[in-house]
Amino acid sequence: MRARRLMWVVLVLLAGAAQAAGPRAVREQAEMSMLVTGMVLIAADGSVTGWEIDQRDKLPEFVANIVERSAPVWKFEPILVDGQPRAVRARMSLRLVAEKLDDGAFRVGISNGYFGRDALSDRERKAIGDEAPPTDVVTAIAMRPPTYPDRALQVGVKGTVYLVVRIGREGTVADVAVEQVNLRVVGSDNEMRRMRDLLARPAVAAARTWTFRVPTSGESAGQDHWVIRVPVDFAFRGDEPRYGAWQAYIPGPYQRHPWQADDAGDEGRPDALADGGIYEVGKGLKLLTPLQQG
Repeated sequence: MRARRLMWVVLVLLAGAAQAAGPRAVREQAEMSMLVTGMVLIAADGSVTGWEIDQRDKLPEFVANIVERSAPVWKFEPILVDGQPRAVRARMSLRLVAEKLDDGAFRVGISNGYFGRDALSDRERKAIGDEAPPTDVVTAIAMRPPTYPDRALQVGVKGTVYLVVRIGREGTVADVAVEQVNLRVVGSDNEMRRMRDLLARPAVAAARTWTFRVPTSGESAGQDHWVIRVPVDFAFRGDEPRYGAWQAYIPGPYQRHPWQADDAGDEGRPDALADGGIYEVGKGLKLLTPLQQG
C-alpha cells in the first residue's frame, strides 16, 4: 500500500554530536511506524470469526483497511484447553511500518504482530465476564515503574525498553535482561549506545523489585520459573506516543540471552508489544498464515 500524504515525524537531535556523519548514518535506520491494537475471535479450528480494532476512528482509514483486509484469512494453530480445541478471544497488537520508496511514496505493511489471551487487562477481562485474575498465566501483583533518569531528562532521551523477566516460584524476579531498546532520538553510534544504556539501567533496577502471581493451573503450573516480556516506555509527560499517530524511532539491536534460550521460542520482534502489558513467553498464539494479505 502506498500513501503519499504520510509525513515523517521529526526526530529530536542530540546536541553536541561528535561528527555529523554519525547521526546521519543512524538516522537512515529510522522506522516510521504505528502500533494498532484490538481483539480477535478465534474458532476451535483456528479460523478467525471476528475482530475489533481499538479506537478505529483514530486510525488513518487505509491503516484500518490493511488490518481488516488481512484478519478474515488469518489461520491460527488450534488452541487446546485440557487437550481439546476451544474457541478463544485474544488480544492482538500489530506493528505497521511505512517504508519510504525511491519515488517519494510510502509502502505500508504489517511488520510484526502478537496475539495472546494473557495480554488482556483487568478491565477487558471483566468486560467478557472473567472477574477473577486468571490462574493459568503470570499476572502482576506490584510493578512500580522506573524513575526517569535525570540525565535522560536533561538531554531529551525518549524510547522504549523491552525487558525479558524470569520469575521464580515465589513470584519474585530471579533475573532480568534487556532484549531491545528503541530510541526516539538521534546521535552518533556511541551516543546511541550510551542513551540505550541510560534508559535500560533504571528499567532493569525497577523490574528487580516487581512481584507476580505465578500459574497454579494449566500446563505451566508447577514449573521452576516463568519468563515474561514487559515493554517499558520512557516519555515526557504530555509527550507520550499517541494512538493512531505515526512515530519515528531507531530500532536498537536485538539481544538474546543464554538463560532464556529454552523459553523464548519464536514470537516475533518485541516491538509489537504494547506498553503496559505482560506477555508470557510461550503463551502467544501461533499464526500459521502471513500477517498481511494483498
